[in-house]
Amino acid sequence: MKKILFTVIATALLAGLVSCNPETYKKINYLQDVDEDASMSMKINKGIIIQPQDQLSIIVTSRDPKMAVPFNLSVATYYTGTEMGAAGGNQRITGYVVSNDGDIDFPSLGNLHVAGLNRWELQDLIKDKLADSGLLRDAIVTVEFLNFKVSVLGEVTAPGTYTVTGDKITILQALALARDLTIYGQRENVKVIREQNGKRQIYTMNLTNSEIFNSPAYYLQQNDVVYVTPSQVRAGQGEINENYFKSGSFWISLASISMTTINFIIALSNRANKTSNN
Repeated sequence: MKKILFTVIATALLAGLVSCNPETYKKINYLQDVDEDASMSMKINKGIIIQPQDQLSIIVTSRDPKMAVPFNLSVATYYTGTEMGAAGGNQRITGYVVSNDGDIDFPSLGNLHVAGLNRWELQDLIKDKLADSGLLRDAIVTVEFLNFKVSVLGEVTAPGTYTVTGDKITILQALALARDLTIYGQRENVKVIREQNGKRQIYTMNLTNSEIFNSPAYYLQQNDVVYVTPSQVRAGQGEINENYFKSGSFWISLASISMTTINFIIALSNRANKTSNN
């Protein structure tokens, strides 16, 4: 029994040494090349760029609310799981959908090309056009995205599609929404898939290196997909599929191993009893 106890303790110590292995630390630690209290310059983020198929909320206000009414879309009422006309409906702002040509049809101003602008540039554009045309000289224009979403897939704790509020989100913030990478995710091989201007661009991010801050994909755009590549260990586990656990051979093998283990424990116990009696 003493030999068994010694073996258990030695195994535990060995597991502890493996967990403290510097090579293991390097595989899971972020931003390894950054010193403590380091100061780094930041690139100016221009915000989310408007693209075709985006949905925009554009609200115009004025000191005289009645003057701004013609330039605002109506508020739509929708009902979840009920027929229209039932009580208890919710309200939401009707948005502008950017056409495939990058345009919107704005009240009184007509066709406006908005693709390639950020929301602040569009706010200034509408405000200037209302003033230049004499329609509304004191307009306050607020533009927001209604469909700003990013998807996080692969080796993260909570994969899914997340709605983003605000004007920007970084890849680190998106991973935080997905509750971080699992221990099986490759920190040095995170993909960002982006569709923009009719092209699909794939960026590879190394989260262990501070160079991610200089990547065009550090700040995510609408509809970006973040994919965390699984490690070789996880890929190997994937070879054992659900059908294997349902097969008869698996349960026969499990029963055989269990009986062998039980017999071994009984034999050790009997030997210990004989030794104590002698």
